[in-house]
Amino acid sequence: MVWGCFSDTSMGPLNRIVGTMDRYVYEDILENTMRPWGRANLGRSWVFRQDNDPKHTSGHVANWFRRRRVDLLEWPSQSPDLNPNEHMWENLERRLKGVRASNANQKFAQLEAAWKSIPMTVVQTLLDSMPRRCQAVIDAKGYPTKY
Repeated sequence: MVWGCFSDTSMGPLNRIVGTMDRYVYEDILENTMRPWGRANLGRSWVFRQDNDPKHTSGHVANWFRRRRVDLLEWPSQSPDLNPNEHMWENLERRLKGVRASNANQKFAQLEAAWKSIPMTVVQTLLDSMPRRCQAVIDAKGYPTKY
C-alpha cells in the first residue's frame, strides 16, 4: 500500500505503507511527510483534502489537524466520482500495467518513479474537471456518473 499527495503545482511524495495503515500510521505520515511537504511547496495558506476513511476522520487524527492548524476541505462520503486521488491512482496503475517487479522494494521503486513522472498537465486537467464532476453528481442525484 502507498500514500501520496499532490497539488495544483507539484507532485508530492509517495510513502510506502508496510502493514496496515491505522490512525497512528496516518498521523505519522501527516506529521512527517504531508505537513513538511505542504509547508515547503504550498506556503502557509493551503487546504488539505482527504476522503472519509475512518482512520482519516478518527478523533485522534482530527485532534492532529486542530493542533497543527491545518485546514481541511469538507468532503462528502461515498464520493468516488469526485475523489481526485482515485483518478490519480488509476493513472498510476495504467502507467505500470504489465510492469513486473521481483520484490516489494522494486515494486515501490517503480511506483515512485511512475508517480514522479506524472505530468502536471494531467493533474491540472483533473483539477480543472472538478466543477464538471460536481455538476454531474448533482445532475445524477448522487448516483454514479461517467467519471
